[in-house]
Amino acid sequence: MAVRVCRWDELPDPGSRGFEHERNGQRRSCVVVRRGAQVWAYENRCPHTGAPLDWRPGQVLNPEGTHIQCALHLAQFQMDDGLCIHGPCLGQSLQAVPVERRGAWVVLVGSGAGGEEEMSGANR
Repeated sequence: MAVRVCRWDELPDPGSRGFEHERNGQRRSCVVVRRGAQVWAYENRCPHTGAPLDWRPGQVLNPEGTHIQCALHLAQFQMDDGLCIHGPCLGQSLQAVPVERRGAWVVLVGSGAGGEEEMSGANR
């Protein structure tokens, strides 16, 4: 059974939303981001200091909605691969969490999927 992160129509375009999931026995804060028909997810942790990325719960996009932006030092990351293109962690990447759209849902896939049917949302 697929592990649901959120409904597709609950995710703005462009936009982001927080969720939590268990991986390797640890609960992790994550964010899912959408641009058009594409969706990606990452751990809600900047590679520079480990600080949360979100400036409000689940909100991680820059004002233009073009990049993921760390709230602490304004580092910017590409949405499609999590690579830092500006800021103190230039060249480092966010930790990806594999997701995809399945019908009306965004779901965890592969090794990212835990055992729960629906994830808990950080900003529901």
